[in-house]
Amino acid sequence: MKQTPYLKPWAGRFNEPTDVFVEAFTASVDWDKRLYSQDIQGSIAHATMLAQQGILSTYERDAIINGLQRIKERIEQGTFQWSPSLEDVHMNIEAALIQDIGDIGKKLHTGRSRNDQVATDIRLYLREEIGLIREEIRLLRLALLDLATEEVATIMPGFTHLQTAQPITFGYHLMAWQAMLARDDERLLDCSKRLNQSPLGAAALAGTSYPIDRDYTASLLGFTGPTNNGLDTVSDRDFAIEFTAVSSIIMLHLSRYAEELILWSSQQFNFIQLADSFCTGSSIMPQKKNPDVPELIRGKSGRVFGHLMALLTLMKGQPLAYNRDNQEDKEPLFDTVDTLKSCLHVFAALIPELQANRENMYAAAQRGHATATDLADYLVKRGIPFRDAHKIVGQAVAHAERNDIDLAALDLAVLQGFSPLIQEDVLQILTLEGSIAARNHVGGTAPQQVQEAIAHVRKQIGG
Repeated sequence: MKQTPYLKPWAGRFNEPTDVFVEAFTASVDWDKRLYSQDIQGSIAHATMLAQQGILSTYERDAIINGLQRIKERIEQGTFQWSPSLEDVHMNIEAALIQDIGDIGKKLHTGRSRNDQVATDIRLYLREEIGLIREEIRLLRLALLDLATEEVATIMPGFTHLQTAQPITFGYHLMAWQAMLARDDERLLDCSKRLNQSPLGAAALAGTSYPIDRDYTASLLGFTGPTNNGLDTVSDRDFAIEFTAVSSIIMLHLSRYAEELILWSSQQFNFIQLADSFCTGSSIMPQKKNPDVPELIRGKSGRVFGHLMALLTLMKGQPLAYNRDNQEDKEPLFDTVDTLKSCLHVFAALIPELQANRENMYAAAQRGHATATDLADYLVKRGIPFRDAHKIVGQAVAHAERNDIDLAALDLAVLQGFSPLIQEDVLQILTLEGSIAARNHVGGTAPQQVQEAIAHVRKQIGG
């Protein structure tokens, strides 16, 4: 078959070639080539539709599809030569197709533009990546459920303002992490529903004069249907911004987990031990065991937050429709995907290797008057208004502080000096175990409630 040289698609309008520096400056192929599979998938669907509508012959359709499949094989085998002079993934593949099958390859672009083509590619890519990310979230949730099951009765202090507040269990705390991930998964699912519409057929901005069937291409590509306004379609990056916003929330959650792991693994807390395989040492201080993985996750959250701001700023001043600024959407989007997936993956591997220092957790819960609220509740149940009970317990705490003793360790006679309604049964109420057992309702820290919550989530997500 006669091969024809590939000229840039706008060559007819210009009288001189693109400046070499400008060619390099405007090229995006170094990063958007990761969309090759989606680009070829979209092109095959487009060619199939064009043939169904009589715009291409069956022979032309088959030649195009076979050529595209050969190109995909070359890319995956590493023998395909990407050229920056051809700007992007779309023109590189189109040029290779024309080189392979001749002038028939030039017909593929009938009825579409790179504007709707790239929008389709990104949506296909992001839809697939969201599925992979949701699976990473599921695996992390399962790891948390397993550890929570082991630590369902492990007592530790719960904090507000990083001050001892009330006793909880470690399993209960881990289920709080899991609850955050459950919301993250819901947001990703919601985001994927909105992006799952086909841009193909919007063309440059106003549709096309060819008798195309957008519902058919949408169906071939697994979309729920076509987008409903071409002007909006080609300039829309809401779905990328929304995904990056959801990713930022997930990274925010991972950063909070990481911060707690960093605190808990310090000598000052000594609540947990991180596996050596997730830590590093110091080049000068031989005793050091640094929680590098949690620290990096905490740091990478800022990276993803920055990508969200970059995308918002990218889009905020653009008039309709497509502008070349949108080329800058891919680097922050791709890096968000890569960063999020790697952080979720390493966290899911870290959690099963984590060891709880149960004795230290328990000892910490015995400090800070963690059962003070229980004493106030005890008094309320005996008829004292809560604000008065709060004042009485505050006075008892102040007494304990002056005598360097925990509230729960005060003698019964001393406690009765603050209120004659306090009886011997209060001694059980003020224990850590008594405090936790008393919170036996949905959402409470009682081990029975934590076990039921674990079982409920396992049934929801499997595993």
